[in-house]
Amino acid sequence: MGIQDWSEDVILVNLSKEPSLSEDLKAVIDIVGKRTGCDVVIDFSEVDIVTSSSLASLLKLRKLLKDNGRLLTFCGVKHSTRNIFTLTGLDGVFEFADDQFVALASIQLARGGN
Repeated sequence: MGIQDWSEDVILVNLSKEPSLSEDLKAVIDIVGKRTGCDVVIDFSEVDIVTSSSLASLLKLRKLLKDNGRLLTFCGVKHSTRNIFTLTGLDGVFEFADDQFVALASIQLARGGN
C-alpha cells in the first residue's frame, strides 16, 4: 500500500490485494481520524476482490469523512470488483472515477477549484 499526501487536504491511497487490504484500510481510517481536514482518493487498481470486512471498513471511512464534511472517491476499480459494489447496493453510496487524475480533479471541482 502507498499513502501519499497529494496536497495539504487530499490523501491518495493505493490499496494492496487481500488479505493486506483490510490492514491498509485500518491504517487509512487511523490517519483520517487524526487528520480530519482531508479528502481521500482510493486507487483500487491492484484489488481483485473486496471482502465483507473491507466493505465495512470502507463504510466506516466514508462515515468518518462525511461527518467532517470531506469527500471519498474510488478510482481504478476493476469491473469484477465494481460488481461487488453493485451486488451489495453500495455502488450508489460511493463515488467512482476512472483513474487517479479524474478522481483528483473531481475533488478539486467539488471544492471549488481550491
